[in-house]
Amino acid sequence: MTAPTKPPYGTAADSVSERAPGEPLHSPVIDWFDEHARDLPWRRPEAGAWGVMVSEFMLQQTPVNRVLPVYEQWLARWPRPADLAAEAPGEAVRAWGRLGYPRRALRLHGAAVAITERHGGDVPSDHAQLLALPGIGEYTAAAVASFAYGQRHAVLDTNVRRVFARAVSGTQYPPNATTAAARRRARALLPEDAATAARWAAASMELGALVCTAKNEACHRCPIAAQCAWRLAGKPAHDGPPRRGQTYAGTDRQVRGRLLAVLREAHGPVPQAALDRVWHEPVQRARALDGLVSDGLVEPMPGGLYRLPLS
Repeated sequence: MTAPTKPPYGTAADSVSERAPGEPLHSPVIDWFDEHARDLPWRRPEAGAWGVMVSEFMLQQTPVNRVLPVYEQWLARWPRPADLAAEAPGEAVRAWGRLGYPRRALRLHGAAVAITERHGGDVPSDHAQLLALPGIGEYTAAAVASFAYGQRHAVLDTNVRRVFARAVSGTQYPPNATTAAARRRARALLPEDAATAARWAAASMELGALVCTAKNEACHRCPIAAQCAWRLAGKPAHDGPPRRGQTYAGTDRQVRGRLLAVLREAHGPVPQAALDRVWHEPVQRARALDGLVSDGLVEPMPGGLYRLPLS
């Protein structure tokens, strides 16, 4: 999340009624970000647009501390999209390690191939061109355009949606999925200036990650606590649909992870018997393996052998 140069703001004499809806929030949140933002490698200028894109793929549903070592190894091996595109997709799955949700590795590989073929190996700056890349949705396209190129886009991850739900709507949690209303609110809160909007996107995301967290929110450290609608309302408890919890132990996800671990560590095709040893329940094990094959993460071979995909 590259942070563009901080722009000037309006004077204290500006009245709230004359400002854009989010303007009273912009300056304190961005000032807080200037002081408290984590020094993350994808925020440094040398990361470039490819480094930003890689980080956005890896950070989906995965915490920063788990991403950091894999990110650094990935960029050392594949510093440009063309470097990754030249490898078999299975190598992306292998390098993904235990980050989880390994289909992201295949999607990132597919995006690298498309960038190499369509854009001369440079991550495009145009939002529509980003959105047209395989594996890139609205969030990732907006994040890369904003954080890498300093453009004005609403970047809505879970942290940002939670900050906006509390500070503006007065609710403890946002809906489980991003709604059209949330998108409209995020666009209404965007600063008009592109560089400020890009910095606001990074700052509001960081605020949700470090202060306005899902549990044990630190309102005493929040730069907009005095304006937060949820806090001013007495922090009413969540009364919407139950929040989705993430389970792992005993699930097909765990079985898939164990099967993939065997294939990642192997230097060649793996026999069925080696995969059978990683999970005791045969029906679940077979279902997980079939799912990996269906998702393109594993290739079956003659003779009951399996390998990571080569194409």
